[in-house]
Amino acid sequence: MFSLYLECEQAEKDLLIAELWDRGSHGITESELPQGRSMLRAFFADDDRAAELALAFAKWSARVEEEPPRDWVALAESRLVPQCVGSRFFLVPRWREDPTPPGRFRIEVNPGMAFGTGAHESTQLCLEALESEVRPGATVLDIGTGSGILAEAAALLGAGRVIVCDIDPIAVELARQKLAFVGTADAVRNASIDLAVANVSPEAIINLAPELMRLLRPQGLAIVSGFEQLETEAVQIALQAAGASVRTTCRKGSWVALVVLA
Repeated sequence: MFSLYLECEQAEKDLLIAELWDRGSHGITESELPQGRSMLRAFFADDDRAAELALAFAKWSARVEEEPPRDWVALAESRLVPQCVGSRFFLVPRWREDPTPPGRFRIEVNPGMAFGTGAHESTQLCLEALESEVRPGATVLDIGTGSGILAEAAALLGAGRVIVCDIDPIAVELARQKLAFVGTADAVRNASIDLAVANVSPEAIINLAPELMRLLRPQGLAIVSGFEQLETEAVQIALQAAGASVRTTCRKGSWVALVVLA
């Protein structure tokens, strides 16, 4: 058993966690570092893989430490606890049996499957925006669905049809099991979506801006997040250049979500 320590920016953290799970980690913990950085500690059982993984993650100052025998899976799972998000949702790790608070929708999360445990501020911002913006019977598109939390939330809030897209193989498999999967956003028909949500990177949103406006119906909405305050202006400029108008700006910590109107 060994630990792999990685230092990363906050914006990289969730994607790195998803990659570590995908590479067979038995558990992951995180701690805050100065200047908005994070330290990830991923546990692996096969000592023969230490050098391989240190090389694969060298960009993040990877450091390997041998660990004494211990139930690291239980330790990592114990650090993920249920949480209430917004006014309607209760997010709970799949191994917990905590009762759902009255009046809330229960969403079970599995951090080992794909990006999206609900713990990140950008995910919480999107969930809170969905509470306000999903209309009964609406057609909702989740771009970069990851673990599918936002898509599941939209369905629970009364969306008539939920379509998701992602290029990650794990997310694709999950989407095919639960939801209508279309591959990538360019496969969506023009002016067919009432509400789109994209919790991805600022670069992805900037590139997606024209596609978002193409697929939204007149007066349709898009919820976009996955970027911090310093990156907001560039995202907003790209959306406005594509024809969108920013209706609402929401913040949680250093993270931002925009609700834009087509």
